[in-house]
Amino acid sequence: MAAQYQFSVNVSTAYLAEQSSEEDARYAFSYTITITNTGDVAGQLISRHWIITDADGYTDEVKGLGVVGAQPLLQPEESYEYTSGTVLSTAAGSMRGTYHIVAEDGTQFEATIPPFTLAAPRVLH
Repeated sequence: MAAQYQFSVNVSTAYLAEQSSEEDARYAFSYTITITNTGDVAGQLISRHWIITDADGYTDEVKGLGVVGAQPLLQPEESYEYTSGTVLSTAAGSMRGTYHIVAEDGTQFEATIPPFTLAAPRVLH
């Protein structure tokens, strides 16, 4: 049977009112990511690629090694959770991206971070 290389990504978000300022067009958000190895081969998260879009359509791309200073190695069915944040100039926006994973057998693949919405309270109906 062929090896399965698969990671799933779940996201929860929060608006950070105490770090935001509507007058300064500064809207801060946190997001908590849970990455789970749903395949049958261990894999290490090497890097991330984010596409962050605000409500005006402005897009920012962020690429870098690891997540919050870590490059976790996940065994099958193992999860890793971390919290990070971003600041938008609009009260709503979205994020999506990929994680670059290297499996223990050397196979490289991308784990998709599905699009998720960032929105200050009472912005989206």
